[in-house]
Amino acid sequence: MPEYKSKQELVDEISNSARLFINEFSDIKEADKDKLLDGVDRTPAQMIAYQLGWLNLILDWEEQERQGITVITPHVGYKWNNLGGLYESFYKQYEDHSLHELCNMFEETVQRILELTENYTDTEPFQSGGGKWASSTPANWPIWKWPHTNTVAPFKSFRIKICIIFSDRTF
Repeated sequence: MPEYKSKQELVDEISNSARLFINEFSDIKEADKDKLLDGVDRTPAQMIAYQLGWLNLILDWEEQERQGITVITPHVGYKWNNLGGLYESFYKQYEDHSLHELCNMFEETVQRILELTENYTDTEPFQSGGGKWASSTPANWPIWKWPHTNTVAPFKSFRIKICIIFSDRTF
């Protein structure tokens, strides 16, 4: 996992990766949003729903912590050692939205993640215990690893999967 030298570097990487990721959906037809091929574990709509689910969890954890609510991670009713049900809940939550709507929701949610990250102090994302919710998870990661793991990393791996689904496109 890469290390970031500054908060701004993290913000820039999230922003750039998100833009590249969501741009991959610009040529996908609405009729293909639920297309699943052998060897690819998610449809285009599920890829965006997965991202929206995780991004919104991070935002919810922050909001709950600000309100003094004890954060239950990953989410009430779900355990870290069995996330499949959580992912299914993401797909279910967003299944009735068009690909265009999902893309718009994604862009709005990424903007909220960027604003959240920009509002941290320069050191807060990188220090242990920077957020109670971050240090209460089994991984006990500093804050920066959560947006990285749930934005930058899957944005890159999902882009490759989109190209597999629509093999006439180049990566």
